[in-house]
Amino acid sequence: MSKGPALFSDIGKKAKDLLTKDYSCDHKFSISTYSDAGVALTSTAVKKGGLSTGDVAAQYKYKNTLIDVKVDTESNISTTLTVLEILPSTKTIASFKLPNYNSGKLEVQYFHDHATFTTAVALNKYPAVDLSATMGTPSIVFGAEASYETTSGSFIKYNAGFSVTKPDSSASIILADKGDTIRASYVHHLDQLKRSSAVGEITRRFSTNENTFTVGGSCAVDPLTVVKAKLNNHGKLGALLQHELKPKSVLTISGEFDTKALEKHPRFGLVLALKP
Repeated sequence: MSKGPALFSDIGKKAKDLLTKDYSCDHKFSISTYSDAGVALTSTAVKKGGLSTGDVAAQYKYKNTLIDVKVDTESNISTTLTVLEILPSTKTIASFKLPNYNSGKLEVQYFHDHATFTTAVALNKYPAVDLSATMGTPSIVFGAEASYETTSGSFIKYNAGFSVTKPDSSASIILADKGDTIRASYVHHLDQLKRSSAVGEITRRFSTNENTFTVGGSCAVDPLTVVKAKLNNHGKLGALLQHELKPKSVLTISGEFDTKALEKHPRFGLVLALKP
């Protein structure tokens, strides 16, 4: 693939991951195994409130083709087929979910040294078409995305954004919700391995004059343990502790607390992922 600009979906992703990834108020357990034939199997059980769910996922990779299949407790079967280089510098992704026969989707991504393009089409009678494009370099990216609905003949979504990435920091601004929301974020890495970082994000919704400001960060306590925390101006405080029990096997304990509603009980989550 090209070493050009990132996809539009990657603009602001570093800040989003720092503020949302691995935070959970559910209880989740997953175990993965690998067969000699190259098939990876993952079984997951999740308890959310009083409801328990689960799924079994299989992944198989052969040369430039990746197949993912997932079956959940409601007998839904989700399948994703990813193929690299059907055409030069492209990635093709086909997905569908059974028994929902109208859930199929075909996406093609094209990578160039100075631009990327993606097109996604729903595989049904009245498909929606998603388009996105970026221009620039790995360090500076300008981009836009839109979604066109064929049933109404109108654009139901259009966003724009740009990002600047340096070895120790990343900044981005995204204009979303048809221009109604602007989101700016900044991430600064505190060490060369990027295991300790600080992040700030501010979001303004013009139609309601609502502002949301969130600060957070992660800190590597030792080579196996990471602590993360975040707090926004509405008083929502989140924190997590993540410890690598053995290579690729991780225990995550997280919690959320509303500092402006002390009568509410804090929520806690526990995630255990075991891999060979």
